[in-house]
Amino acid sequence: MSEQQTYKPELPRVMVDDAVRAALQEDLGRAGDITTLATIPPDAMADVVIASRQPGVIAGLPLARAAFRAINPQIRFETLIDDGDPVTPGAVVAQISGRARDVLSAERVALNYLGHLSGIATATAQFAAQIAHTKARVCCTRKTTPGLRAFEKYAVRCGGGSNHRFGLDDAVLIKDNHIAVVGSVAATIEAARAYVGHLVKIEVEVDTLEQLEEALSAKPDVVLLDNMNAAMLKKAVAMVLKMSPVTKTEASGGVKLDTIARIAEAGVDYISTGWITHSSPVLDLGLDAQIG
Repeated sequence: MSEQQTYKPELPRVMVDDAVRAALQEDLGRAGDITTLATIPPDAMADVVIASRQPGVIAGLPLARAAFRAINPQIRFETLIDDGDPVTPGAVVAQISGRARDVLSAERVALNYLGHLSGIATATAQFAAQIAHTKARVCCTRKTTPGLRAFEKYAVRCGGGSNHRFGLDDAVLIKDNHIAVVGSVAATIEAARAYVGHLVKIEVEVDTLEQLEEALSAKPDVVLLDNMNAAMLKKAVAMVLKMSPVTKTEASGGVKLDTIARIAEAGVDYISTGWITHSSPVLDLGLDAQIG
């Protein structure tokens, strides 16, 4: 049997163009790039490269390309690698040529997107590598930068991770405060099932085995095992397999690069962490002029 074809993620062009235009308007302000306008002759041309200064995984090239072409559609932007590809220090990511004023004015917006998203992809790849020997998948959360969620979740996919829900409207995630107001785990799950359509998944967060047992009696699609140590996670996974084997398991809380392997080895299906989107360091990329 042939393996399932896995396609690389893509970003809708209209989404990219709208975000990039807003970022350029913020940067150019009311008078444009006055430094470049004051110092660079109108007819000067530039040949530059975007190069990586450290190892990592690239994400965000569509936004970088859009930044240059929004300033001047005649700018040539040639990528040497694709989003999702690894890079080593000194690796050239893209070659750009065009009117110098336009290239320099688009530089910072392009690098801001590319560095930030590549940092997320790099961090995700590091987490994914730690659990490659297990069935678990690393997932992002809704702990994202306002306005950048779709791009940050795209970067997670470029790094080999999976996406959790994109917003409050695409899946039910019952947390401790929902349960506290309703009064019981099972009742909250049943209320959610009665409200949403048949295509909407229902996940419930539990932090004790007693809560898990009650949750499984209502057959949720996913259980979020919150802040459980490895020993408790193993017991929880065994309980799920016995009571509701179709229910998926997700672990969350205390997920770090040096702990994720132990969490995955407990047998969970997914491991979610907000760190990869809200705290991953920017990948150091630079735009360098080609002289001579």
